[in-house]
Amino acid sequence: MRLLSAFLLRALIIMVLLGQMFIAQAEGDHDETERLLKSDDILSLEVILEKLRPRYPGKILEVELERRSNHIVYVVEIVGDDGIVHELYIDAKTGDVLHSKVDD
Repeated sequence: MRLLSAFLLRALIIMVLLGQMFIAQAEGDHDETERLLKSDDILSLEVILEKLRPRYPGKILEVELERRSNHIVYVVEIVGDDGIVHELYIDAKTGDVLHSKVDD
């Protein structure tokens, strides 16, 4: 029973992590996202998350791709190992964190 529970938990974690890669596309216009990726106007979500992990370890809760003030930004919510939720605004072209805040 424990082995089955461990297997199901691992499978769920993998599905959630893989699903995170597509949340940004699901939230907005898929065709526009594809165009931005192909024209190198934005970095892929995979690249963005790789850049974030050293500075913001934890679990990804939500990702959105948005246009804000002439910038395209990824809005990423991460719950840190300490249980604190961080909301990060990341320049989608450079991967730079533009703003971060602790989410209530």
